[in-house]
Amino acid sequence: MNIIISNSSDEPIYLQIVNQLKEHIVKGVLSESEPLPSIRNLAKELKISVITTKRAYDELEKEGFIVTVAGKGSYVAAINKDMLRETKINMIEEKMAEAISEAKLVGLTFEELQEMLKLIYEGW
Repeated sequence: MNIIISNSSDEPIYLQIVNQLKEHIVKGVLSESEPLPSIRNLAKELKISVITTKRAYDELEKEGFIVTVAGKGSYVAAINKDMLRETKINMIEEKMAEAISEAKLVGLTFEELQEMLKLIYEGW
């Protein structure tokens, strides 16, 4: 599993792990029922605290991305793709509403904002 931790990021380490694992799950890099590394092994591999890894796994479990079976480990949960997509769309809408609000504060027109969105979208 390829998880990259950035010490220069403003994002806490546990959230970096959470977001990267979510991305792996959503993109199908990690498939349903696939076992994840143990909390200790992942902490050792990433050279971070076991507490940080535990926090990431707890967050993923709370959000329904993984399940933990006592004595056996953590596994990728069965995810309802439609529900996940809807959740992501809601998150995008919230972020776009925030961006639109900021754009209006600085006087950007709809056309300027639309062009900015197009450039950013095509740049990815």
